[in-house]
Amino acid sequence: MVGVLVATAGVLAALVAAALTAVSASDAYTIYGLPDPGPVTHYGLPVVRVLAESAAVVCIGSLLLAAFGIPAKRSGALAADGYAAVRAAGWAAGVWCVGAVLMVAFTAADATGRPVHEVLDTEVLFGLIDALEEAKAWTLTALIAFVLALACRVVLSWGWTTVLFAGSLAALFPVIATGHSASGGAHDIATNSLLFHLFGAALWVGGLVALLAHAARRGAHLGLVTRRYSAIALVCWIALALSGVINALVRVPLADVFTTTYGLLVLLKIAGLLALGAFGYFQRRRAVARIDEGSGSLVRLGAVEVLVMFATIGVAVALGRTPPPSEIGAVPGKTELLIGYPLDAPPTLLRLLFDVRFDLVYGTLALALAVLYLVGVRRLRARGDAWPVGRTVAWLCGCATILVATSAGVGKYAPGVFSVHMGQHMLMSMLAPPLLVLGGPTSLALRVFKPAGKGRPPGVREWLLAFLHSPLTRVLTNPIIALVLFVGSFYALYFSGLFDIALSQHWAHLAMNAHFLLVGYVFYWPVIGVDPAPRPLPALGKVGMVFASMPFHAFFGIALMMSSTVIGANFYRSLDLPWMTDLLADQRLGGGLAWASGEVPLIVVMLALLIQWSRADNRAARRMDRKADADGDADLTAYNEMLKRMAEGEPRQER
Repeated sequence: MVGVLVATAGVLAALVAAALTAVSASDAYTIYGLPDPGPVTHYGLPVVRVLAESAAVVCIGSLLLAAFGIPAKRSGALAADGYAAVRAAGWAAGVWCVGAVLMVAFTAADATGRPVHEVLDTEVLFGLIDALEEAKAWTLTALIAFVLALACRVVLSWGWTTVLFAGSLAALFPVIATGHSASGGAHDIATNSLLFHLFGAALWVGGLVALLAHAARRGAHLGLVTRRYSAIALVCWIALALSGVINALVRVPLADVFTTTYGLLVLLKIAGLLALGAFGYFQRRRAVARIDEGSGSLVRLGAVEVLVMFATIGVAVALGRTPPPSEIGAVPGKTELLIGYPLDAPPTLLRLLFDVRFDLVYGTLALALAVLYLVGVRRLRARGDAWPVGRTVAWLCGCATILVATSAGVGKYAPGVFSVHMGQHMLMSMLAPPLLVLGGPTSLALRVFKPAGKGRPPGVREWLLAFLHSPLTRVLTNPIIALVLFVGSFYALYFSGLFDIALSQHWAHLAMNAHFLLVGYVFYWPVIGVDPAPRPLPALGKVGMVFASMPFHAFFGIALMMSSTVIGANFYRSLDLPWMTDLLADQRLGGGLAWASGEVPLIVVMLALLIQWSRADNRAARRMDRKADADGDADLTAYNEMLKRMAEGEPRQER
């Protein structure tokens, strides 16, 4: 029944996409100066894209259900319902792979203005894939979907299901990074908002399809699964609404919302999302209340929502085929074209601090981490439990460091100025991580979330403990591996040519910041982290790990300062910034920052270790005092008695 529903919804979405494309994108080829590739390519591309995206959301939703909706067995193996969801994800991944392969051909034909049959020649198609970023992205998506389809046939454990779920989300990223929002002015904001938009849509739509399939199978724990999905759906709807508005404002001015086809499609999509949000919320409340009446009521209630959701996907595909008003006749400058916005003046201290350009990914992450931490502390205190103020201050300072590094002037100038980028690198890898680990987020979460209890399905606390004790965490926190990742990534990124390749790609900047932050956290966690590490280190090991990293870090900064070759020279010259006249001097300044900043984490680490050792000594002293109070100071009395006998010349008793 659900399969028929999904197929019907997919056909509806394809018809909506084709019909709206015929109306809205008829002049696109003329506007962009491209030859018309013919009706098969013109109408076939949105239909194939709907096929690929519909299969993608079903795959992602099914893996979400198997990983975090349906409780696994205590042994870690998937339950029967979880295994059924994984198998459904495998079939959807196969369709996703086929759709992505077709999209490679249709994208190549559309970009070159040829009928699709003319690009199906292997040599021609491979040449176009090499030349077109979007065709490369769909090729990569097809490969990931193919791996997912195979893996879903053999996976039987909950842990590997979570890995597949993460992989399914990652498969969306290549198309997001090279799509319509990744070009032109303000593409940094557009791409970041699209990340939230598509991930939210995939989890919302796919999660609902998976929930209905679970209900149709009369699966276990239906009430629990429905409540978990309802919480996820609310978060996804908020993310969709906010990111959709932001993305639309980047592409269409307010004055053109009611006067252009693109603006009217945006309004149609927003109306659909608002209707779905309200309709879905109220009907899921009814469904949860009527779970006892049978799973059929849930399927009937969700069928209409699925149809409207897939129709909205069709509108979104048509929107992606329609030229936005901001790109018609607009000629962005070199800097704006390459990094998304102009840099009109050189960086000064005031501009680096207060020239704000909010990063939707890391700025939102910093604010969300701060809010969630404060909510956790508030819950503890409401229960009468204490939480050290110093940990809260450290965590908030770490979040503030991420916010400054990515959303203040530092984040704005980092893509275009190497020295500022290096400052951002140091903040994200060497200052924010030690502050965050001092906040003890895992300990806070484990105290906030109560155990599920014997015989009850695992929840957030159990998922967190499973991650902390997973082989991946144990490998990453191995001192040698953590040290190699922390110091080795400096050399691998900047002296191998990777940085030159990454400079022109917005997604690469997102990936670099994620790498800096995560590698720094993994390094400092076993050294000064409040949370127990999977591989605890002795005191000398902690100090030795920090001192072992210092020579490599210092040599990296010196190598940058002494180098006579400009890293990323072609990209920085193409920006054509009038106030950036000496790239080599700027690189040496960046090397100086890298060299000098090596002292900052050492100070933080040593202060933290001294405080932790002092507190450990105080705790030990208090334990001894309590023991003395309990036994009348028996140890001291015995010691004094021994000294007295020795002074009197009495022989020591043999034991």
